[in-house]
Amino acid sequence: MKKRKLLSLLLALAMIIGLAACSSGETPETKGPSSGNEETKDPSDGPDGPEETLPPVEDSDFFGPIYDEWSTMTDEELYAKAIEEVKAEGAINVYATSSKMLKNEEAWLETYPELEIAIMDMDQDEVLEKSVLEHDSGNILGDVLQAKDVNGDVFFDYYEEGICSAFYPKDISEKVDEDLLRFGYPLYASQSFWYYNTEAFPDGQPVTNWWQIIEKKDDGTQKYRLFTKEIGTETAYLSLFASFVVNADQMEQAYKDLYGTDLEYTYDPSGFDFEVPENNAGLEYMWRFSQMQMTFIGDGDELVQAVHNSTKDDPALCLASGGKIGNRDESGFNIAWLTNLAPYTGLENCEYLYVVEGCKHPAAARLFIRWVTGGADGKSGGLKPFSKEGNWPVRSDVEGDWNPVSLADSGAIEPDLAAINDVFRDTQDLWTYWLSVSPFTK
Repeated sequence: MKKRKLLSLLLALAMIIGLAACSSGETPETKGPSSGNEETKDPSDGPDGPEETLPPVEDSDFFGPIYDEWSTMTDEELYAKAIEEVKAEGAINVYATSSKMLKNEEAWLETYPELEIAIMDMDQDEVLEKSVLEHDSGNILGDVLQAKDVNGDVFFDYYEEGICSAFYPKDISEKVDEDLLRFGYPLYASQSFWYYNTEAFPDGQPVTNWWQIIEKKDDGTQKYRLFTKEIGTETAYLSLFASFVVNADQMEQAYKDLYGTDLEYTYDPSGFDFEVPENNAGLEYMWRFSQMQMTFIGDGDELVQAVHNSTKDDPALCLASGGKIGNRDESGFNIAWLTNLAPYTGLENCEYLYVVEGCKHPAAARLFIRWVTGGADGKSGGLKPFSKEGNWPVRSDVEGDWNPVSLADSGAIEPDLAAINDVFRDTQDLWTYWLSVSPFTK
């Protein structure tokens, strides 16, 4: 595991303590990452001394698709083996990060009545922690893991470490964009969107470029009130900002296309115990965004409600998962996605399925993965619980017609998780510090 995670957690904790002090009337002294009052440390030093140099994240032998002897097995062949496994070892255990997976138990047993299954709904941290504990103890109970990987941590810290592996059924994988198979075998894709109020803007979305989100009026006040989860502690959102750092040239061009002038860089890259690139448009955007007045709300439904409650005279935007569009029909909210933002709307975030290394049901685990991702013809029924607005199928032979636009037409791009992972920790540290010196945080 990467030791920079410890620094990120400590910075996040310090941020929380500072915010708590501010809310109680205390004014904590604000210092930069290197105030001159502390002993300068080598940035490569970990808590136990110099940190071992990590190899570049791009140098991986695990990028898929990787085909093996399991990849060409048919459902019938896997089923025959799975029956024997369940007879010997009992129920198949699936560790899922979505309650929707529970809806598949009954349908699975209707298709494979001899294969008893137990699907457990946990949050992602619980799924990963449980898999590590079982791996380290040698008492492996899980067979299938479901996890979202938005910054490459699952790939580099769990898949590469041998805790789980990616199963690529060849006949189905051939129907999936190979770029989406690079970091694992995907169940479906989703993304985060900015939402706007359709009643306040009946003629269509008011924003077409990320830089417009942080625009200010002539008097210096913000054009939009901004609502979001705290980006520094929300991995999916921070990964999106990290992608802007990776794709800085696109961010710079988006600014020039919008305003007709070159971007002026105002962030200070000095004073950190890690190298911060100069004149990076992604970092410039994050710096300016961190200095805006924002309201952090942890619940996605409340985020879109804040947009619904806004007006034309006091407009608001919020960043939330695409699935929160369901409040438009369920609660009557006047909300819609901002799509096709320049340089891109968001990232195609995939939910992945993994086989637990050393599991007791290797054939049954792979049969379940085939079934839940649609089976040979895409019609198994396993995808049904995940076929909702805000989720997109990744198979070319499955139509996602429950969405108003395709994933590509929404303006999303396929993320380079290796590149994002390479800058993610530094991006998190910069965000945490820059937010701490915002005039709206003090």
